[in-house]
Amino acid sequence: MKFVLTLASVVLLWLSQAVMAGETLQADNLFPKVILHTSLGDITVELDRSRAPITVNNFLSYVKTQRYNETVFHRLISDFVLQGGGYKKDFEPITTLDAIFNESGNGLRNEIGTIAMARTSNPHSATSQFYFNLSDNESLNPGARWGYTVFGRVMEGMDILQQVNEWETAQHKITGWPDVPVEPIVLHRVTLVPEG
Repeated sequence: MKFVLTLASVVLLWLSQAVMAGETLQADNLFPKVILHTSLGDITVELDRSRAPITVNNFLSYVKTQRYNETVFHRLISDFVLQGGGYKKDFEPITTLDAIFNESGNGLRNEIGTIAMARTSNPHSATSQFYFNLSDNESLNPGARWGYTVFGRVMEGMDILQQVNEWETAQHKITGWPDVPVEPIVLHRVTLVPEG
């Protein structure tokens, strides 16, 4: 019994350190920038820590621990969203941190060119998966119900999002999921842009 408790404490400590990892990256920078290096080119995103601190620190935790490396954008709906951050190229799920609090009431809207957190029907279920808005998606904003948390905006690379908007999708042969890009769109890595 003592060993089980000790092992559980180690796991909890590891998880808490991973969550805190994002807080240590450019801790005084309210608008850190990251570059998503994809198989189609680079997308530079400015994150908004002033409006979505929990979400930005969570995202940066995945960046720091390199969990987004060699993942795929597994869901693409034209004129809606391009979603990734959850699966390796073989569609094995990545290891995720604890779910985070929903910050969708922060005033940022699901407009074309923004990045936001994907989640289940549980409003506080977002972990690693994120999406780019390929159009103005008013239905994803908060209102009478919880919305989807926007936490940044594309600064460079909108041409890539315009290109994937025309990408062919199909039902995935292994998972059975609809709207999977036929030609994989790979996220090779995410790097933090140095301050200054």
